[in-house]
Amino acid sequence: MKFFVNFLSAFRIAAAFAIIPTLMFGLYWTTFILFLLGALSDWFDGFLARKYNVCTKLGGVMDHIGDKLLVVNTLIMLTVMTPVWFIVVPVILMIARELYISGLREFLGTQKIEMPVPKARFSMGKIKTTLQMITITAFLLLFAISTMIVNTDSRLVMWLVTILPYIGIWGMWLSLLASVWSATQYTFTFAQKLKQIKK
Repeated sequence: MKFFVNFLSAFRIAAAFAIIPTLMFGLYWTTFILFLLGALSDWFDGFLARKYNVCTKLGGVMDHIGDKLLVVNTLIMLTVMTPVWFIVVPVILMIARELYISGLREFLGTQKIEMPVPKARFSMGKIKTTLQMITITAFLLLFAISTMIVNTDSRLVMWLVTILPYIGIWGMWLSLLASVWSATQYTFTFAQKLKQIKK
């Protein structure tokens, strides 16, 4: 089971890089399926690791890297494909947030102090990641469905083409809000950890 859990994290890392060429070459359904499987594996590997008590440091690192790569790579590609301010601005700020948190962790690491990810089931960081994945899924599904518009008069397809942009845009800004909130929580935690250094 440990191997399977780590395999899911490795798959997410591979999917994060595979998404770049599939989007570049217009393979939107492939991109959508890759991202959806990657997003589902994020929940599934964590569930299995906890249920079967196979949590390891390597698995935790792979899980963290897989999450970040999957989300950040796809967000960057979204800004390339839809270079409008209401997508580019939140993406830049969310990526800046990731770099900021990584910087805090790196500094504490030099002091041999850990800043662990909150383990609460509904921590703001997890809410942020969930919102990001829903948002990205909506945009990728929109790209995929848009290829069908010419050849269909399905009301469902037309309805999805109408509603998905709103889900994507609102989700993007809600994700940014959750990112800022989460960064604030990490900043307070960092400030508390600094007191250990002074002592």
